[in-house]
Formats: sequence, structure tokens, C-alpha cells
Amino acid sequence: MAIVERTSSPTNISDKSFTDRNSRASIVAKTKEYRDLDLRLNVHPVRGDIIPLKDDQAIRNAVKNLILTNFYERPFDNGLGANLRGLLFEPADAITELAIEDSLLMALKQESRININYIEVLDLPDKNSYRLTVKFSIKQTDEQSQVEIILKRLR
Repeated sequence: MAIVERTSSPTNISDKSFTDRNSRASIVAKTKEYRDLDLRLNVHPVRGDIIPLKDDQAIRNAVKNLILTNFYERPFDNGLGANLRGLLFEPADAITELAIEDSLLMALKQESRININYIEVLDLPDKNSYRLTVKFSIKQTDEQSQVEIILKRLR
């Protein structure tokens, strides 16, 4: 009769799961979801409540609202906004375009969720207005997006 001696390996089953080459561990970071109120107030056909904006649409809406906000319009944050309304009544020249661009840059630096890539201010003298184009990337997803607004002086 032969005696067979078994030797056990020093690794535990839990250790094998980490050293096995066929299994892969994945680490998934949870992304933060952004929501904002849609100012068009579209109503959901089934639920009957207002449809919120999500993620990149919410950030795009926040950038648009920041551009269109003047100083002292928000009760507890008086310095928030681009304050462009007063610049619409200045002469339409290169100096005013630079002032609008500087105001946009200072206002958009307050939005911490984006990186500003490009700001363009184009004078439309036939329509007495300015076309503002802001291209930015969302920090969380590195997705490129843009907001285009036409500022027009009303009499």
C-alpha cells in the first residue's frame, strides 16, 4: 500500500481571485449627476410635472443663465453674472467687443464645472446686436459643448 501525501498551497481562495489572470477587477467611479430646472417649463405628458434638464444640458443652461444675469439680480450673490445689459448701449466698436469678452470671461470663471476653450463676440451692425459664442468642455466628462446667444438692445 502506497501512502500519498497531499500538500496544500499556502494561498487562500480569496488570494487566488486576485492573482488569477483571467479575472479582471474594474473600478468604476460614480459620476455626479447634474440637474437644472428648464425655464421653458415643459410638462411631462404622463406624470404631469416639469421635465428637468440633466447633465450636459443642465450645465449648458447654467452657462446661458450666467451670461444673461446682471449684477444684483440674484438676492444672495450680488456679484454673480456677466452684467452685459449696460454694454449694449455703448458704441459698437472693437473696444465694446473686448469689454463684452472680458465680462464673459470673468463671469464664466465662476462656473466651476467647465473649462473655457473659446469666446467669440461678433458685432451684427445691421441688427443692432451681438452674437456671443462660448465653447467649453465639461470637466467631469471632457465633452465639448457650446452656447450661442444673440444679445439685442430693446428700446
